[in-house]
Amino acid sequence: MTGKAKPKKHTAKEIQAKVDAATTNRGGGKAGIVDRTGQSKGGHAKFECPLCKVTAPDIKTMQIHHESKHPKIPYDESKITNLHAVLAPVVESKAKPGVRGSLKK
Repeated sequence: MTGKAKPKKHTAKEIQAKVDAATTNRGGGKAGIVDRTGQSKGGHAKFECPLCKVTAPDIKTMQIHHESKHPKIPYDESKITNLHAVLAPVVESKAKPGVRGSLKK
């Protein structure tokens, strides 16, 4: 006999959450290396720190990084490298998905 209020089966919501977690590219491992480095489709690593080569998705995040990691050096926005302009291909094609989505399905 089972106890009261103990579900005997997994819920549809729980199963869907497991499927989603297993098949969605969260940006880690080999599946997310392109996204982290800012190559080909651009990825989220848009700006690169000229001092330590750390990448950041936007100028504000890069400014926060610079103030915390390089406090003695003045912040100069013109020295920051835009990886999308440098590494991304010029060829126009249809829009590609970001991190969300997977090829495993």
